[in-house]
Amino acid sequence: TIFLAGLLCIWANYDADRQRQQFRQVNGDCLIWGSKPRMVVAEYTTENGITKRSLLLASGWWGQARHFHYVFEIGAAFFWSVPGLFHRFMPFLYVTYLTILLLDRAYRDDARCRAKYKSYWDEYCAIVPYKVVPGVI
Repeated sequence: TIFLAGLLCIWANYDADRQRQQFRQVNGDCLIWGSKPRMVVAEYTTENGITKRSLLLASGWWGQARHFHYVFEIGAAFFWSVPGLFHRFMPFLYVTYLTILLLDRAYRDDARCRAKYKSYWDEYCAIVPYKVVPGVI
């Protein structure tokens, strides 16, 4: 059961990446979980003054939270640690480290995207209000 839960986390993480890659490859002209995807078309200016466009996916896994796939990465690390049982903390050092790393990364990424996309990021955050865990953070 622990092994299957870990495999499910790995599959979901790869599926989230697949959704985003597919969405970007076809410029949003696809189905995500059987429906046309919600998106924000964001324009930004590079340091060289060139205006570019990005599509921000707000459907599927990416509609749950902006970094919902981190839950699956942390889950896989947790299920990898569980066979060490709960008698010692050592088997859980990796999952603890990864949790701290990914939560910090989610906050840094949010700040970077807010600076890059400006009002488009606010629009995206209105659609996908949670950073990592829906209803929590």
